[in-house]
Amino acid sequence: MAVSIEQRLAFFAEEPRQHLLRQIMRGIEKESLRADPEGMLAQTDHPAAFGSALCHPSITTDFSEALLEFITPVSASIDETLAELDAIHRFANSELKDEVIWNASMPCRLGKGDDAIPVARYGSSNTATMKTRYRLGLGHRYGRKMQTIAGIHYNFSLPKSLWAELHAADGSELLLETYITNSYFGIIRNFRRYAWLLVYLFGAAPAVSRCFLNGRPHQLEACGEYTLYGPHATSLRMGDLGYQSDAQQNLNICYNHLDFYVETLRKGITTSHPDYEKIPKEEQLSSGLLQIENEFYSPIRPKRVTQSGEIPIGALRRAGVEYIEVRCLDVNPMLPLGINAEQIRFIDAFLLFCLYQDSPPCDDDSNAEISANLLEVVNRGRELGLQLNQHGQPRALKDWAEELIGGINKIAAQLDTAHRSSDYSASCAQQLAKVRDATLTPSAQIVAELEGGVESYYHYAMAQSQTHAKDFRERGLRSAEVARFKRLQEASFAAQAKIEAEQAGEDFDEYLARFYEQYQGL
Repeated sequence: MAVSIEQRLAFFAEEPRQHLLRQIMRGIEKESLRADPEGMLAQTDHPAAFGSALCHPSITTDFSEALLEFITPVSASIDETLAELDAIHRFANSELKDEVIWNASMPCRLGKGDDAIPVARYGSSNTATMKTRYRLGLGHRYGRKMQTIAGIHYNFSLPKSLWAELHAADGSELLLETYITNSYFGIIRNFRRYAWLLVYLFGAAPAVSRCFLNGRPHQLEACGEYTLYGPHATSLRMGDLGYQSDAQQNLNICYNHLDFYVETLRKGITTSHPDYEKIPKEEQLSSGLLQIENEFYSPIRPKRVTQSGEIPIGALRRAGVEYIEVRCLDVNPMLPLGINAEQIRFIDAFLLFCLYQDSPPCDDDSNAEISANLLEVVNRGRELGLQLNQHGQPRALKDWAEELIGGINKIAAQLDTAHRSSDYSASCAQQLAKVRDATLTPSAQIVAELEGGVESYYHYAMAQSQTHAKDFRERGLRSAEVARFKRLQEASFAAQAKIEAEQAGEDFDEYLARFYEQYQGL
């Protein structure tokens, strides 16, 4: 049964339910490269002070040994989330000495060839070997340079108490777990329809160093000798230069129902791809179109925390969706943390808007329209008079964006009532201003710097990164924080040693075979 946004607004307008809106849970995963003093990708090992990349809860690595990932705990407080992310940055900067955390999505100078990009290592256990071999496979499939692009992942969930109230109000006969899962998939479908708005408002990757492309075909323009950019681009990371793959064009992942989602992903993992069969066995996990679920690059994912050794879609099949992971956010080089509270508040209201709105199933035509709209905004989002398509009809981006923000603002007002503030409405007003004046967007501000005389994208991003690093180092850490990170370091090394001891002597091929057997049982 479809429920209108007006019904949802009326539901949460009742005072006894407003406290539920204060229980939104969130967590942030922020990727950042380590660069040497000359702005080249660091060739050093993951710093020992950061603990075990395999087991540390707050500091790990993504594709490369030099690609840091900072992780905050799940929290209902925006201030606490950002404070923890800030503490991790202050700690990391205090330990990096001459190196700098590259605070931008498009990478620093990478040197020549894939060999200049060290793949992350996690120790001697089978678990560690699997993580490294997966990354080696990514390097063969897509090139290591593509894997140095960084982003921010925003994890969002609603409390079970809120879902229980909605479940009762809707008179649903579904099991609560099924109702929650179906509702999250509804959010995901609407998110995909409207994700172009987030890319327009917060895209902060309109340019890249020329060396990143290294002769690869493109449609970017030169901005000086060393920079390529899109004059009206928003987020090159989300387009053809980012996490894209010709092979993945064969995937048709369905978000209409958990069963469809699991089956289409399972098929991608268990179907061998001829090109990948040529890659050495020891340098990838499998020849499947996807090695594992994470290889499917999507702006948003349904997620559940996995049990030890469990596959992600197995966890979803076991207990349904627990949270969603938003993956289309750039690292804003102008912000010390790459993201701020204003942006988080708008994203929260945006995701609730996706929940409140009716979310019909998608078909091939709507999926094609969704993809085309996103690509248009990636490449031409700030172009005056840009038209998108809505249900097969042309629609001016500006008009559509104003309409969406009008709806989101109604939810922001409810969040303000719940939090006894005006911060959410203020964030909506700031986003509306960006729609009416594109020069206020992060991508436009970066382009203005590049066109205004900055020597190159590299010089711009390096200067921003150094400024932030200086501030983090000057503010330093309190003694209690130093002690806490020391405990985390020691505990992570101990946890890694325990895993290595438990898995010692276990054949890796047998370990991997047991892992993949789970896909056959779904």
